[in-house]
Amino acid sequence: MAVVDGDLVMPVLTAWAAAADQAGVPVFVSRDWHPPRTTHFKAYGGVWPPHCVMGTHGAEFHTDLTVPPSAVVVSKGMGENEDAYSAFQARDTAERRLATLLGDRGVTHLFVMGLATDYCVKASALAGLENGLRITVVADGIRAVNLQPDDGQKAIDDMRQAGVEIST
Repeated sequence: MAVVDGDLVMPVLTAWAAAADQAGVPVFVSRDWHPPRTTHFKAYGGVWPPHCVMGTHGAEFHTDLTVPPSAVVVSKGMGENEDAYSAFQARDTAERRLATLLGDRGVTHLFVMGLATDYCVKASALAGLENGLRITVVADGIRAVNLQPDDGQKAIDDMRQAGVEIST
């Protein structure tokens, strides 16, 4: 889904992923992976226009994003009645949830970035806290949808108040 200046985060995401991969730190990438018919979309009662429809060009990663070969991709929003904003609702190809994958690798501190600040980033960061992780949101690597003009800033304030670290 288009997010104003969303393409500007791609170099940040790519650099962080490459640095983590080079340091031997696991990289996890979540993606929306919606069926063509879902209550997530306006046409079926949701809020959003169609986006990230499974197997379509719109579901591919941005061309300016380089994902390391070692990265684990988890998908969310795959059910017809599933909004799934948080990456912690996502699953890998073996149906394992993100929390399990992080635990299996001993991850205790998660750096979160991507789109969109006021939905998926916020939901993922807060769910990370609920799962007992230290969470840092990388401010240079996020952009908001801003259905209301201040939604992105409100999301940052809410995350900070909950205990999420916001860093550049």
